[in-house]
Amino acid sequence: MAFSNVERFLKAVGEETRLKIISYLTFDSFCVCELVELLQMSQPSVSQHLRKLKQAEIILEDRRGKWVFYSLNKNHQLFPVLLHLVSTLPSLNNDIGTLVIDGKRILCE
Repeated sequence: MAFSNVERFLKAVGEETRLKIISYLTFDSFCVCELVELLQMSQPSVSQHLRKLKQAEIILEDRRGKWVFYSLNKNHQLFPVLLHLVSTLPSLNNDIGTLVIDGKRILCE
């Protein structure tokens, strides 16, 4: 892998909100509206972070009707590094549990 590719990867993951998005995506795929709820940010802000992760090929899009769901790109060369990085961060599973309990996990269905 070229130094420039690693640099692009590190720049994409080197921001708190994008790290949180990646952490959430290790649990499951999510649409923008769910990530907006989890992150408590505006939809345009979340979309910009997703765009940067997509440009670095860290995440993938899956269109389901009018909704787009995002997931981690498990074929990315640095996917094992990404998983290790996330394993060192605080767990966000409680946030996802709250999203489910509040009935907001299914906003896009």
